[in-house]
Amino acid sequence: MGTFELISKHGDHEEVIFCHDKTVGLKAIIAIHNTSLGPALGGTRMWNYKNEDEALIDVLRLSKGMTYKAAAAGLNLGGGKAVIIGDSKTQKTEGLFRAFGQFVNSLNGKYITAEDVGTSETDMEYIYMETPWVTGIPKDFGGSGDPSPYTAHGVLMGIKAAAFEQLKTDSLKGIRVAVQGLGNVGSHLVKYLAQEGADIVVTDIDQQRVKMHVDQYKVKATHPDEILFADCDILSPNALGAVINDNTINKLKCKVVAGGANNQLLEPRHGDELKSKGILYAPDYVVNAGGLMNVFVELEGYSHDRAFDKTKRVYDNCLKVFDIAKKENIGTHLAADRLAEQRIKTIGHLKQRHPGKSNRAFGTLKEVFNRD
Repeated sequence: MGTFELISKHGDHEEVIFCHDKTVGLKAIIAIHNTSLGPALGGTRMWNYKNEDEALIDVLRLSKGMTYKAAAAGLNLGGGKAVIIGDSKTQKTEGLFRAFGQFVNSLNGKYITAEDVGTSETDMEYIYMETPWVTGIPKDFGGSGDPSPYTAHGVLMGIKAAAFEQLKTDSLKGIRVAVQGLGNVGSHLVKYLAQEGADIVVTDIDQQRVKMHVDQYKVKATHPDEILFADCDILSPNALGAVINDNTINKLKCKVVAGGANNQLLEPRHGDELKSKGILYAPDYVVNAGGLMNVFVELEGYSHDRAFDKTKRVYDNCLKVFDIAKKENIGTHLAADRLAEQRIKTIGHLKQRHPGKSNRAFGTLKEVFNRD
């Protein structure tokens, strides 16, 4: 399939930019899906893709997901994403990220980048040397730093909303939660769950991480192959995507699926199957929006307290999704899409008629970083 056919197949994107600098070895793609609500914000992923088509498909899919995530979260942001083709462990250089920063800068704020898989605060600092259109830079530079604590707190809010809806309780004390993945988000989530008094079982492919959490939080542990089928109230995937699939869905023993991993459903029909089984699914892009909320606050002038408070909105956003699902008798995955699409349609129309303050993020970031 040709490049334009791939772009058409994977969403109605506004713009796709191919970035190449032979001198520093940069091969990257920036995809801007939709800017109806505001500038496109989404992280830069560095991954050793098998080929360029695989990289293109990934950036198209991820950028569309960011549009829906921002819309459902109630943020005045559009959806974008970038991928750098390369090995993040061996091919990172200052020159590579500064060259990429120049490409970002050429878009004049239509796309704002941030950290993602394979990139770090240091990488964002290099990009910042070439453009103000970057978030998640180190706190010493006026940024917000690592977004994972905020993502994890949003996941906690999603879990609490799902518990209220499905288990009819405001408290997580004694609620059995199975946490898959103890990376940056999963690790912070375990801390929050422990503070709530939840009964937690964890797993990770890194056994040292598992031991550390068992020792620190007195949680139980299980094998990575068994976590999805744990006898629990809430299953929280925080590692790989596509964990809800034909091979796993009939073995689930949970009442709720709510976690921070992206694209937890292999296919949309698996959301319908969860509904038919009476398992409440808290849609991933609604639940894991806390990190995006955090960097949005950075655009306005960063405040830790304000960012933390904003992540509490995930609770209400989940309840909105559950309410739509009940009223329309549809799966929550479809209800989340309805919530996002309606906001894009409504606010996008208002913006076309009179831009007002809905465009202020384009100019505000320059003011925050004082870099005209």
